[in-house]
Amino acid sequence: MQTTELKAPRLPKIPARYTPVAFAFYMAGIMALLMSFVIVAINGGIGHHYIASVFHAYSMAMPVAFCCVLMVRPVVVKLVALTVAPPA
Repeated sequence: MQTTELKAPRLPKIPARYTPVAFAFYMAGIMALLMSFVIVAINGGIGHHYIASVFHAYSMAMPVAFCCVLMVRPVVVKLVALTVAPPA
């Protein structure tokens, strides 16, 4: 009896030199979405159009968050280096 194993298709990967940009994109995307959920709930409550309002807010917040993460990342890296001991 032969077993056939289904494999997911491999997605192409971007070069390692773009790691900071990929990090900024994912970090900004996740944070902007979470913040949009919270801020929309606080300002307008959770009602009939809540999800639509969240995604409208997210569409404006994501580009801003992405730019901010790209700009702030070098500062954060330096702050972490100043406050965290290197591995022994």
